[in-house]
Amino acid sequence: MQHGTVVVVSGETLGRGDDGLGAKLLGNFLRTLATVEPKPEAIVFYNAAVRLLGRGTPHEEALRQLEDGGVELLACVTCLEFYGLTAQLALGQVSNMREIVQRLLAATKTITV
Repeated sequence: MQHGTVVVVSGETLGRGDDGLGAKLLGNFLRTLATVEPKPEAIVFYNAAVRLLGRGTPHEEALRQLEDGGVELLACVTCLEFYGLTAQLALGQVSNMREIVQRLLAATKTITV
């Protein structure tokens, strides 16, 4: 069964080059994503991107707006454990690689940023 779009975020920046610029670009991307239609069905966060779902994230407002708008925010449990953030998850839900793979395979479209 096909589902909607899934966005994959694997880091704390968008693109390669200057990390400060990349963090600003990612923030712009998330804020814009929260204001457009159609919204993705889910956003998968893995590797360093799971830090974006913790307390005090600079993108909390945009991510909360996405979550409140029905977008599932899925955090890789292996990544949370690696960074010691499992108990500090402020947004989204803990997911595992099986669920992430199933969501990606069932998606109509995937976008990796």
